[in-house]
Amino acid sequence: MKTGFAEMTETEISFKAFGDLKLTLLLINGPNLNMLGKRDPKQYGTFTLADVEKTCSDKALSRGYELITYQSNHEGDIIDRIHSAMIECDGIVINPGALTHYSYAIRDAIELCGLPVVEVHISDISSREGFRRISVVEDVCISQVKGFGIDSYTKGIDILCDTIERQIDRR
Repeated sequence: MKTGFAEMTETEISFKAFGDLKLTLLLINGPNLNMLGKRDPKQYGTFTLADVEKTCSDKALSRGYELITYQSNHEGDIIDRIHSAMIECDGIVINPGALTHYSYAIRDAIELCGLPVVEVHISDISSREGFRRISVVEDVCISQVKGFGIDSYTKGIDILCDTIERQIDRR
């Protein structure tokens, strides 16, 4: 039996901070984000979806959270994943991709799930083409992070973890 921090792994120390509470985040990436590394590097950089998922997993673990990753090019599948998160996750970081601009169905799923959700974008959508400047999900998310490349994701995870931890402190 391990009795002190010196005998524990980094993961065990991180999770110990929350006692028996195991906190889980869901990272959702929408359409075409599976093509990162092949898309316009001026807008999206040269990193891949695997790089995003590894970076986010490391960040979540450093904060004491487990991270589940999910990517789909299909709106209905993303909606189903948001619904299932209601019973297995404590918060969501989502990059809806192009669905950001017109998916009221994803907006409604985020609103009804009752979880804190952070919207993230690799590029600064507010300084791109007119149609990309609109986010129909922004008002049902606790925050929107845009324009920091892969760091948009880690900033989003920090915002989400801080929010969850404030909610835990209030219990």
